[in-house]
Amino acid sequence: MKELVEYLQQKNIIFKSLKEITPKELGTRKKIGLYVGVDLKGYYAVIMELTKKSRVLRKEAEELMALHKKLEKYVDSTIKKKYIIIKAPLCSKAKALLEENGWRVWNVVS
Repeated sequence: MKELVEYLQQKNIIFKSLKEITPKELGTRKKIGLYVGVDLKGYYAVIMELTKKSRVLRKEAEELMALHKKLEKYVDSTIKKKYIIIKAPLCSKAKALLEENGWRVWNVVS
């Protein structure tokens, strides 16, 4: 989590509180890091951290957006800001779909 906080600070994104939510709590088996934070203005934000070897396709982007809806019900609040850090090859159509729906996408290929 320390790496994540430092990465977000480089992007000038700071949270009052940041809490990890396990995918199991939302009823999914995806291997993904889910974090819900409250920024300095009091808005809820979600940060998803996805690490995998295969390419992230459009279908998976739709599943991630559905996971966001489940997360809103779980925290019982609307989540205004949506960030996703993808450590994998990313399909351009998937990236476009996420950005059209208000996501900030950072593709970190290591």
